[in-house]
Amino acid sequence: MRVETRKKITDMSTRYKGYISTKELLHEGLTNRQITASVEEGLLEKISHGHYWFRCGNYNKPAEYKALEISITAPDAVICADSACYFWGLIEKEPDSLSVATKRSDRKKIHMNFPVKRHYFSADFFTEDRERIDTEFGHFFVYGMERSVCDCIRFRNDMEPDVFDCIIETYSRRKDKTERRLMAYAEKLHMVNKVKDYL
Repeated sequence: MRVETRKKITDMSTRYKGYISTKELLHEGLTNRQITASVEEGLLEKISHGHYWFRCGNYNKPAEYKALEISITAPDAVICADSACYFWGLIEKEPDSLSVATKRSDRKKIHMNFPVKRHYFSADFFTEDRERIDTEFGHFFVYGMERSVCDCIRFRNDMEPDVFDCIIETYSRRKDKTERRLMAYAEKLHMVNKVKDYL
C-alpha cells in the first residue's frame, strides 16, 4: 500500500472517530481494493458487512464496543435480557453472547465478530422502556433495568442458572429498583405470576 493511502486512512481515523462505513470510505476516494488491503495490513478492522473500525486511530475500542457495533450493523436492535442486566450492574461478568432484541418482522441476518443471541419481539412491545445511550463513538439502545429483569424471567431457560439467580438476587437488593415498573411490564406480557414467583 502506498504511503499516501496509509496517511489518508490515518487522517480519516481522526475525522470519523472510530467507525466508518464502506460508503464513506468510497466517498473519501478509496477503492474496494484499497479497503481490502487496509484490512489485511491492519489499518481497518471489518466489524460487519459494510462497516469498519479504525485500528490505526489514536484511541482504543470502548468497553461497550459490542453494543455500538450491533447498533451500527442493525440500527434498531436493542441490548436486552442478561446483556442489559450486565450493563445495569446486576451481574459482574459479561455474558459470552450479546443478547439483542429485534422486531419479529426483522429477519435480516446479523453477522458479527462475537457471539450474538437474538430475541424477537412483537412491534407492540419493542420500544417499551428502551433507552438510548450516547458515547463519543456513537450510540446504542438498551432496555431499562426493570424490563431487562422481566425479560430474563421470560428467557430463563436460555440462561445459566447461576447467572439467572445472581440477576434476581442482585435486583432484589438494589435500592434504586422500581418494582412498580417491573410489574407494569409483566402485566402487559401476562406473566405477573411468574415474576412474583421469583420476586
